[in-house]
Amino acid sequence: MATFLYKLGRFAFRRRHFVALMWVALLTLAGVGAASAPVAGASSFSIPGTEAQKAFDLLENRFPGMSADGATARVVFKAPAGEKVGDHDNRATVEKAVKVLGTGSEVTSVDNPFKAHAVSKDGSIAYASVKYKVSGMELEDASKDALNAAAQDARDAGLTVEVGGDALQATPETGSTEVIGIAMAAVVLVITFGSLIAAGLPLLTALIGVGIGVSTITALASALDLGSTTSTLAMMIGLAVGIDYALFIVSRYRAELAEGREREEAAGRAVGTAGSAVVFAGLTVVIALVGLSVVNIPMLTKMGVAAAGTVAIAVLIALTMIPALLGYAGRRVQPAGKKSRLLGGGRAAKKEGKPNMGTRWASFVVRRPLAVLLLGVIGLGAAAIPATSLELGLPDDGSQPTSTTQRRAYDLLSEGFGPGFNGPLMVVVDAKASDAPKAAFTKVTDEIKGLKGVVSVSPAVPNKSGDTAMITVVPDSKPSSVKTEDLVHAIRGAGGEIKADTDATVLVTGSTAMNIDFSQKLNDALIPYLALVVGLAFLLLIVVFRSILVPLKAALGFLLSVMAALGAVVAVFQWGWLAGVLGVEETGPIMSMMPIFMVGVVFGLAMDYEVFLVTRMREAYVHGEKPGQAIVTGFRHGARVVTAAAVIMMAVFSGFIGSSESMIKMIGFGLAIAVFFDAFVVRMAIVPAVLALLGKRAWWLPKWLDRALPNVDVEGEGLRALDEKRRDGDEDRELARV
Repeated sequence: MATFLYKLGRFAFRRRHFVALMWVALLTLAGVGAASAPVAGASSFSIPGTEAQKAFDLLENRFPGMSADGATARVVFKAPAGEKVGDHDNRATVEKAVKVLGTGSEVTSVDNPFKAHAVSKDGSIAYASVKYKVSGMELEDASKDALNAAAQDARDAGLTVEVGGDALQATPETGSTEVIGIAMAAVVLVITFGSLIAAGLPLLTALIGVGIGVSTITALASALDLGSTTSTLAMMIGLAVGIDYALFIVSRYRAELAEGREREEAAGRAVGTAGSAVVFAGLTVVIALVGLSVVNIPMLTKMGVAAAGTVAIAVLIALTMIPALLGYAGRRVQPAGKKSRLLGGGRAAKKEGKPNMGTRWASFVVRRPLAVLLLGVIGLGAAAIPATSLELGLPDDGSQPTSTTQRRAYDLLSEGFGPGFNGPLMVVVDAKASDAPKAAFTKVTDEIKGLKGVVSVSPAVPNKSGDTAMITVVPDSKPSSVKTEDLVHAIRGAGGEIKADTDATVLVTGSTAMNIDFSQKLNDALIPYLALVVGLAFLLLIVVFRSILVPLKAALGFLLSVMAALGAVVAVFQWGWLAGVLGVEETGPIMSMMPIFMVGVVFGLAMDYEVFLVTRMREAYVHGEKPGQAIVTGFRHGARVVTAAAVIMMAVFSGFIGSSESMIKMIGFGLAIAVFFDAFVVRMAIVPAVLALLGKRAWWLPKWLDRALPNVDVEGEGLRALDEKRRDGDEDRELARV
């Protein structure tokens, strides 16, 4: 592989006009496609194989035209202190608002709270349910404006009015911190390279790669049903790996220049050596992201595949466009150890022979491996302790900031009707196989009324053919509580006995039941997913490092870092530590997809640093150095760059903590802290300590396996053989002249 990539790098350097034009053309094509594509609606949320999804599909089939996936709004009215919403003036205001809401072209129905018995017992709070034909993301601005205007008119008349539901769903904003993250990455690059030109190359190529990836996702969003979170995730990961991959190749290019090589030769060698590590690091990330498809949740699969495509683009750009841009930069990119005139006058950055920080740290770890290992493991273990109290769930309006109307509507409904009113359960009774459907509906209603934790049960509402009915159940606990989950399981348990007696099937759905089934499915898939992703990456790393123990150590180190990162997420988003500093207004259960998502993404990113750092150690060991010295050599060449890459990745991920969407905020924090733990504790401390303790055994591989594995030549042995051929050719020509 090294030889092929070496030739690719030299080709891109020589044919830089062609390569640059090709990528610019792809960016333009993707941009035009994104601009001309139809606006995508909200990504459909489905969980194949779950009871909640089966019930939802049954409703679509048996109650045609009810727009089960249409947007809803709950307009909540509260009378001034000492008054009731049923008082003459207040009632007139509410009924006027209901009348105005019903005139919208996208509205299918509006319930009058006084006719629908939607008034609290004390008479102070009432709500009107508004249903729409289309989803919240597809609602026209005119419909949203009409909803807000009706609410404002009622406020002007003296009532407190808030709007809940997904009708006012807004596109999440990342905030200015995303730009700050990129700016921090730029500063780190300038410090690392001592050159504005060299620092600008990784940023430029990363932005081009992300531009192509996100534009392509936008162009295909409507056709493939991709949500806004998909492009945000692709941008987050694409920026981080794009900058890092380019950083490693530019750094190796400058190191080759420092050894006296010509610029084209240096570009070829940089791509042939560091580029090999980029390919395998990218493969581990792609495996981890595409592996999310084993969970069998379409939304998660699409997110993973889209992000994996952006990572693949980042790899290709690093291998081709970076050497092309290096050709354009020419002498403005200085050899390693030199700074540009603007940042240092072109003089050497260090005195020759003085060991750098990476060398000094590696030498210390090699001398004290056991102490470093114990300190690292104990520290990560302590950080992981909060993960033992992990509670999973999905965010609802109750997790929104208190400044939003959705959150205030949620609180008003809890105040007037109880906490369970915000998450009613929809029980669907399929009595098509029953001889007495009406009796079955009555039996189900009576059984549910007798269950613990039920506040109210609505009368069964049958469809036109009378073979299916809907029953609304209001729990006495909030949607994300364990008591509500127990009630769902209790209703489903009672459904088995009802089916035996009446031949009617009882199914529980609704947003609360969907969230419960979603969490359960993710929990069930975590171990198979972990086994698949870690197993495939383990085999890949065996091929790269020609070792059994090095990949095993990499996998165990990853488990440490991901558990510590989950502990930090629990401490902040569930316990509330530093919540104010990070802008977390409401603590609560951790998103159900967070553990499995972090396992996938963090594993891929963790293997990046493993490949980049240990490859240099392997290269030194293969070329004859002793195991301890090889560790020091790997750190001398790679520690500074790996440190810069980790800081850049942390800066990029931290930029998304400012997002208005809780999921993006949590993912940004989780990935940033995971990179910190993995890069600075696992890869910089635990990895060299373990390698020092293992010595030569770290690079042991059974001979039969060594013969069976393909030789991918990550260490660049093919390039060394190429040098020898050139030298032999030069000597032959010299002898011929004599």
